[in-house]
Amino acid sequence: MRLINRHPGRAARLFLGSLPFLILVVAYLVASAARLADNPGDKLLPALSSFAQAIETMALTPDRRTGAYLLWSDTWASLTRLWAGLGIATAITLVMGLAIGVLPVMRALLAPVVAFASMVPPLALLPILFIALGLGETSKIALIVIGVTPFLIRDLSLAAAALPREMIVKAETLSASTWLIALRVVLPQVMPRLLDSLRLQLGPAFLFLIAAEAISADSGLGYRIFLVRRYLSMDIIFPYVAWITLLAVAMDLGLGGLRRLMFPWWGLEGRR
Repeated sequence: MRLINRHPGRAARLFLGSLPFLILVVAYLVASAARLADNPGDKLLPALSSFAQAIETMALTPDRRTGAYLLWSDTWASLTRLWAGLGIATAITLVMGLAIGVLPVMRALLAPVVAFASMVPPLALLPILFIALGLGETSKIALIVIGVTPFLIRDLSLAAAALPREMIVKAETLSASTWLIALRVVLPQVMPRLLDSLRLQLGPAFLFLIAAEAISADSGLGYRIFLVRRYLSMDIIFPYVAWITLLAVAMDLGLGGLRRLMFPWWGLEGRR
């Protein structure tokens, strides 16, 4: 049997999927042991016991100054900004993406400016946002919106424009208005694509969030990472990075599960 036709079973997939992570863990333990053997006070690659102590301090011990559990307060602050930015971006995408994908006039009017906006590096706009909107929450949320919205709009509009023309013609023969076609024909077809696009934009959204928090914030995951870096506190930085990754993975799985629950028909043709 050719290798291209060999499909691993469930146990094999689980083993193969876990293997890279096991290799990374073993490589870290070996490198950490080697550095600590040469210098017991080395902070670059802390031992696992240092991670456990740092997690206990950040997640399970109230802060002496504020009384808050820092990991959880930082997580809530960051997720609030992230969810607000993604929510606003999704609302804008639904309106503009449908308009560009369905209406030729709006496509001619808005598609060029959206394509242009998607080429602007969002992080380059961060100083402008801080000057124009201040150092509060608005500028951080705006960076996320500016960073992900153009890509979501382009993807949604392309998905809407790619729908079979026969669907639109059939709706028109049934006397459906443009508004009704957009809401009852196009929107249900492109919503699964929007959820998948949101999954793909989670990484950039977290990047913009961390960058904004690192420059100006008094709470948040990015703020904490850049606060403790001056003390070379890798025992805190590594767990925070791992926690951010887990949050992103959980959100990705949640959006994927929501898409499968709401639109179970999506992708069935490609799996036949």
